[in-house]
Amino acid sequence: MQYESLLAVLHDKQKLSVAELKKVERVQKTSVSESVPQLLVKLGLCSELDVADAFVESGHFEKVAPDQYPLEMQLPETVPLRFLKHYHAIGLNQNDELTVALMDPEDRFVIDALKLATGKNIIAKVGLLSEIDAALEVQYGEGRSQMDKLVDDLSVDDLGEEDLEHLKDLASEAPVIKMVNLIMQRAIETRASDIHIEPFEQSLKVRLRVDGVLKDIDAPSVKSTAAVISRIKIMAKLNIAERRLPQDGRIKVQMLGKELDLRVSTIPTMYGESVVIRLLDKENTVLDFAALGFAGKHLQQFIEVLSQPHGIILITGPTGSGKSTTMYAALKQLNTSERKIITVEDPVEYQMEGVNQIQAKPQIGLTFASALRSIVRQDPDVIMIGEMRDLETARIAVQSALTGHLVLSTLHTNDAAGGVTRLLDMGLEEYLLTSTVNGILAQRLVRKLCPECKQSYTPPADIVEGMKLRRFAPSGDIVLYKPVGCPACGGLGYRGRLAIIEFLQMTDPLRKLIMAHEEAGAIQKLAIEEGMSTMYENGLVKALQGITTLEEVLRVTSET
Repeated sequence: MQYESLLAVLHDKQKLSVAELKKVERVQKTSVSESVPQLLVKLGLCSELDVADAFVESGHFEKVAPDQYPLEMQLPETVPLRFLKHYHAIGLNQNDELTVALMDPEDRFVIDALKLATGKNIIAKVGLLSEIDAALEVQYGEGRSQMDKLVDDLSVDDLGEEDLEHLKDLASEAPVIKMVNLIMQRAIETRASDIHIEPFEQSLKVRLRVDGVLKDIDAPSVKSTAAVISRIKIMAKLNIAERRLPQDGRIKVQMLGKELDLRVSTIPTMYGESVVIRLLDKENTVLDFAALGFAGKHLQQFIEVLSQPHGIILITGPTGSGKSTTMYAALKQLNTSERKIITVEDPVEYQMEGVNQIQAKPQIGLTFASALRSIVRQDPDVIMIGEMRDLETARIAVQSALTGHLVLSTLHTNDAAGGVTRLLDMGLEEYLLTSTVNGILAQRLVRKLCPECKQSYTPPADIVEGMKLRRFAPSGDIVLYKPVGCPACGGLGYRGRLAIIEFLQMTDPLRKLIMAHEEAGAIQKLAIEEGMSTMYENGLVKALQGITTLEEVLRVTSET
C-alpha cells in the first residue's frame, strides 16, 4: 500500500486508531478521486498539521513554513489553476529544477504531470492544505479569504423571518455548512475555548476566546446571519422556529483529528440571536495538578485535605477561572475502584470513566437539592455538587459531610475567606460550617508565556520595591519576563493558561473566628498569619519563575 509508512506513523503517534485505519481503507475504495491524506483531513480523523508532520517523519520530506510561499506565480500558465487547487499543489521557486509544495508529496501522478508540463525535475516538499490554498489565492486570485468566497457562493435573498422552510433549506446548503465548519476549524486551530457569534445591524461579528482573551476573526457577511445561526441550531438539535427565548444544546463533532463536545447557548438580541459555543477538547484537557499550576505547599495541602474521609472541600472563583477543571482533577485523584463517586452537575462537562454523573434538569424538578437527597441513599463515598446555589443544597451537603461523605463543590466568591461569609450569608449555621468545611481553594487563570519567545528583563527598582518582589528572591538579581510573539504562539507571546491559587485550610483558630461571626477580612488576615499565601503572591512567584508575566497577575488579581 502506497501510504503504509504514513499511516504507520500516525498510528504510532496515537493519531489514528485501528478502527479509523479500517474506515480510511473502506472509504478510499469508494472515493478514487481523493488520496488517503486528503481523506484523513476531510473525515476529520487527523489535522493538516498531523498529516504534514507524519509525511516529514515517514518520507523524509521537508516541511514548508508559512513565510516560504512566494507572492508571485512560479509555475507556467500551461499548468491550470484548477489542477493545482484540486491536488493542493503550488510552485515555490524554479531554477534548473522546480520546487513545489504538495499536501500529498507522495502523489506520483501530480509530480509526473508537473514534470511533463514544465520539462523540469520536480523537488517535492510537504505543505499544510490550508496554507497551500491560501497561497494559491494570493498568487492567482484576488487575495480574498475563504469566507469571502463562501459568501459569494451563497444565494441569499431578502429572507423573511417567517420563511422557516426557506431558512431550513438555506442552512443545509453547502456554502453555509462550509462557513460554520470553517469557523469551528479556526477555533480548533487557535486552541479557542469559546466561539462568540454576535449579530448587529450592519455586520455579523465572530470572536474567539483564546487563553481567556477575545479576538476577532474573519466573519460571514450580515446577509448570511440567519442561515449561519440556523445551521448551528440544527446541529445542536435546537428549535430553529423559536427566536424569542434562550436555548441550550450540545454538538458532538469530529474535526481536525479531534473529538469535540460543543455546548451551544443562544439568547435573543436586538438584531437576531447571539450564539456562544463552548469547545470542550478532551485531548487538551490535562487533569493533572502540576499542569494546572499546583506546586509545593499548595499541592501538598490540597492532596492532604482530599485524602480525608469526610468533610467539604470548596473551590471558589468567578466564571471562567478553571474551577470545573480543578474539580475534575480532584475527582481523577479520588477515582479508584475502592470508592463510589456520584456527581450532580449542570451541565456535565467531561465524562469520566468510573464516576456516576447526573445531569441536573430543573425543568422536570431534578435540581441539585432533589438529586442530592437521592444520592445519599446510593451509598457513595464521594459526592460532587456542580455549584452550591442555595441554602437547601448547602444544608444537604453539610448533612452528607456529617454522615461520613467527602463532598466537593464550587462557589462564586472572589477569595477563599469570602467562601466562609458567603455560606453564612446564605443562612448556613456557623457551627455546621466549622464542623464540616475542611478547606477552601480560590483560583484565577493567567496566561502562560510562550517558552519559545519569552524575553527576560530587569524590572525598575520602584517596581521591585513597590511589589516587594525581594521577599520571593532574597538573593541574586530580580528577573521578570515579557511576551514577544512567534509562529509557535500565533504572535501572541502567550500559549496556554494555568491557575494562580490560594488555599485556606480550616484550623481551630479560624473556626473560633467563624463562630464569632468575624468578617472575611479578619479571616483572611489570620489565615495569612498561619502561613497561607494569597493568589497575588502565588502569581508573583510564577512571574519570577518565568511562567507568566506581572501584567497577567495584575489583570486577574490585586494586592490585598
